Amino acid sequence: MFTVKLNKKQDSSVYVIEEEQLINNGKYEGFLEHDNVNRETLKVYTGSRLTGDEITNVIPSVPAETPWKTYIKVVTDADKIYITYETPGDTVEAEDINHLQEANEVMREDFETYQLTGHIDGGTF
Repeated sequence: MFTVKLNKKQDSSVYVIEEEQLINNGKYEGFLEHDNVNRETLKVYTGSRLTGDEITNVIPSVPAETPWKTYIKVVTDADKIYITYETPGDTVEAEDINHLQEANEVMREDFETYQLTGHIDGGTF
């Protein structure tokens, strides 16, 4: 699954992003979908569009080797959360291209298998 990348804004405007994330065992941990997050705008709520209860038990961190990414940990008893933040756009990195290449290779292998056998991943066409 790939996240659609956002072109960097050339002016001072920003994208306002809302991510819906499911909570597993009382916590959520992961990278935000987009890069270059203005961490001052990072808010987490139990409802969409800044509704419900605000969750303040949020720990953002920035990996030294990829300072454009933001990793967060959220502890809550809610079933799902909505993470809102502003970003001027994404940084495209080699990892993004590598994921696309890997997905393309899997698709090519599946197609070749289908050509040889008429079967793919346990199914048929």
